Amino acid sequence: MNFAYTIIYVQNVAKAVAFYEKAFGLQQQFVHESGQYAEMETGATTLAFAINELANSNLPGGFRENDPSQPPAGIEIAFTTEDVAAGYRRAVAAGATGLAEPKTKPWGQVVAYVRDLDGVLVEIGSPM
Repeated sequence: MNFAYTIIYVQNVAKAVAFYEKAFGLQQQFVHESGQYAEMETGATTLAFAINELANSNLPGGFRENDPSQPPAGIEIAFTTEDVAAGYRRAVAAGATGLAEPKTKPWGQVVAYVRDLDGVLVEIGSPM
């Protein structure tokens, strides 16, 4: 198997797309005419957004929605950049909630953490 994409369930797909464009410099690759699903160009894999109602229709048992007022879910998405500090500042200026400013980890990587508009945990790190 190959890892193909990650779907983040959100309140508003258009708002999420606009945020990820502004905060992380991504470009939209596909937006469904219904506005309930979109994909971003990220390289080898695709980052996608789908409206919460779609998750509820796909998952009969329901699911826990991302919520910025609650602790983040036990998963993160990660972006790499040569300038983590600038990436962190850009994300926060775009509306992300800053959680941890850039810090050099024991293995030498510089890492920072933010949460997106829906409360999803996002790592901004230097390449390894």
